[in-house]
Amino acid sequence: MKKRLIGLLGLGLLIFVGTLLLRTVLLRTSQLEVTPAVWELDGAAASARLAEALRFQTISADSARLPFEQLEAFLRASFPRVHATLQCERVAAHSLLYTWPGSDPTLAPTLLAAHLDVVPVEPGTEGDWEHPPFAGVVADGFIWGRGAMDDKLAVLGILEAVEVLLEQGFVPRRSVLLAFGHDEEIGGREGAAAIASLLTSRGVQLESLLDEGLVVTESILPGFETPVALVGIAEKGYLTLELLVTAEGGHSSAPPPQSAVGILAAAVAKLEAQPMPSGLDGPAGAMFQKLAPEMPFGQRLAFANLWCLGWLVEGQLAAKPATNALIRTTTAVTVIEGGVKENVLPQQARALVNFRVHPRDSVEEVIEHVRNAVADERVAINRMGGGFSGGASQVSPTSAASFERLVRSIREVFPEALVAPSMMIAATDSRHYEALCSNIYRFTPQRVRPEDRPRIHGSNERLRLDNYPECIAFYGQWIRNSAR
Repeated sequence: MKKRLIGLLGLGLLIFVGTLLLRTVLLRTSQLEVTPAVWELDGAAASARLAEALRFQTISADSARLPFEQLEAFLRASFPRVHATLQCERVAAHSLLYTWPGSDPTLAPTLLAAHLDVVPVEPGTEGDWEHPPFAGVVADGFIWGRGAMDDKLAVLGILEAVEVLLEQGFVPRRSVLLAFGHDEEIGGREGAAAIASLLTSRGVQLESLLDEGLVVTESILPGFETPVALVGIAEKGYLTLELLVTAEGGHSSAPPPQSAVGILAAAVAKLEAQPMPSGLDGPAGAMFQKLAPEMPFGQRLAFANLWCLGWLVEGQLAAKPATNALIRTTTAVTVIEGGVKENVLPQQARALVNFRVHPRDSVEEVIEHVRNAVADERVAINRMGGGFSGGASQVSPTSAASFERLVRSIREVFPEALVAPSMMIAATDSRHYEALCSNIYRFTPQRVRPEDRPRIHGSNERLRLDNYPECIAFYGQWIRNSAR
């Protein structure tokens, strides 16, 4: 009996291992095969125009109108065919809406979104820049300046592509809209929201929308030697909660068992110890499913067998901040305040906790989670407002024809790159257009290496000179493929 039991266990183990290996071997690539596109572009002239556009200090938090007006005048002078053929409307003071009528008015339009505004340079960091942030310098194989990566490369790249297509005599069957907001960096509530409202009033429904977003990663994803182009099919929501404790205060020589600061500290500790649940569903799951056949054998085996190894994969992803953000609503304690003097008990202590809300969770569910985790009636929980506040976006389908056209456009310009859906953990203007479109995708055709990531909103923002013609070609291919 004992030998028979051992034999059965051995057979079961053999079947189990065989199943794991078979599922791994049967994984096959699903990357789209395409013919690379050929574009003849004057890269030097286009780079010079982008560099000049970077010199206009279109900072969204500023009230100054002049930089935006100067940038608009520059765009009109730099792209004569665009402004002679497309209708250009100024919306909400500084935002721009271009309309390129298609030959078939029965087709729903496609919209390309980008933003004119940039974030300010943090005071005291100006000396960290190799070239002044608003000098718009072309040097050492890069275009340097605030907005080179976020997001004037998209504004100028789109206009460059349209100018070339007009020169070639291209006429879209589907109308093409270009929407350039002026306040994306502070929430887009005046720019993109106003454009979306205007389109709604005209009864416009979009076939697809492409906004800024994820990029062509190089040596960023572990295990991938080839570039990986990630497309955001959703973006996380944004929620900030205030934890507020009010106490009597008094002299520190006769303290209570817990001061306001102590109560608050305990609440924060409990909240950090109980993160929101994680999972391999949604956009992250779609990304891993698409990339699994391209992974090294060990990783491929794990992702091919999530039915039994999912717990292990999930644990490894949760251990790293970048991948943890893909699989759950994240909790970040960003501000804590309380007390005015070392011998005075504070009457109030507060903390701000920022949550990036996963599409599986609602804002209400996050708030309820916080109440249950803190479990202390002495801690008031208040929702804070702000330009980005709101739940996660809808998840756009990867089965839609527009997604296939987007993948095709990427592969035609970046033929060596793998393409996969994923999720934006930051916010974009695209969320303002959700009522107009189900097929919303977030992708910026810039190549990004590990050392480039801190440059976005940081010092020494720059774009590779050899990458910029690829950006223009991508936008041209997207228009060709989506507007035919």
